[in-house]
Order: sequence, then C-alpha cells, then structure tokens
Amino acid sequence: MAIYSFEGKKPDIHPKAFVHESAQIIGGVVIGESCYVGAGAIIRGDYGNIKIGNRVAVEEGCVLHAPPGDTLSIGSEVILGHGALIHNAVIEDHVRIAIGVITGLYAYIEEWAVIGDGALVPPKQRVIGSKVYLGNPIKAVRAITDQDKAATLGAVSLYADLAARYHAGLQRIS
Repeated sequence: MAIYSFEGKKPDIHPKAFVHESAQIIGGVVIGESCYVGAGAIIRGDYGNIKIGNRVAVEEGCVLHAPPGDTLSIGSEVILGHGALIHNAVIEDHVRIAIGVITGLYAYIEEWAVIGDGALVPPKQRVIGSKVYLGNPIKAVRAITDQDKAATLGAVSLYADLAARYHAGLQRIS
C-alpha cells in the first residue's frame, strides 16, 4: 500500500484495518479499527487532517480530502460507496453514502442518513439524520425504516468482516 508522511504528518492506521496496496494514504490521517479501504481510494491529509472512526468502509475509488487547517471527520459504522468524493465534511455514525456521491465543502451529515447513488450534497448543507436523500442537489424523500438501518448495519458488518478476511486471505499472484 502507498502510505506517505507529509511534512512530518504520518498516517495512523489501526492494525485491524485493511488498506489495499493501490490505495494512497497521505499525511494527517487516522483510520480506526476494522475499517476497509478499497483499491484506488485516496485519503489525502496533506493540507488538513482526516479522522475515520471504526468499522468504516471506504470503497474502491473514493477520494477524501480536507482543506488547510480543517478536519474531515467520519464517525463509526459508515459506508462510503464506490467513487464517492468527500471534501471536508462531517459525517456522523451509521451513515450510508452510496456510489458516486459528492459532498461539498463543510457539508454536515447527521446520524443514520442514507444518501442515494450519484447524489450531490451542496457545500455547507446540513443533512438531517434518519432520512433518505436523493438527487442533485439532494432532497429528502422519506424517513428511514428499520430495514434501512438493518441494511446499513449489514453492509458495515460485511466490510468489517472483509477487512479481517483480506488480512488473512489476500495473496498477490502476479
């Protein structure tokens, strides 16, 4: 994996987290226990810092960045879908962000929010928790259900398990 210090700032990655060898982790980044960071993900803590809680999936192709002097903060048990672009947001616990979502600067996403494929969270938008959002820009379409919560927690468990399985079973063959 490509892990870089930058101007004295070194990533702090929990030993039970899995970071794919093609992911790039740079500078002031903290990655918690049982996280999964997929192939091609870029987590860039050069200007600012990035803090990722426990049991977070940063799926393939995600880009995370914080501007100078700021911190991108992601809680625990969060899913960041393939290709999501997260730019200096605050994301609370149990949030599910789907494929290709873009968050603008200083977006704040409350607990249990679900943001659907390809959605845009505008800069400085506060996303109220326990709702499902779709569109560009996002609009709340309904309250989350017990099924939505179960789907989020199920995905979190799958990726936390996958992180452990990758440590034990991933072997490069060429």
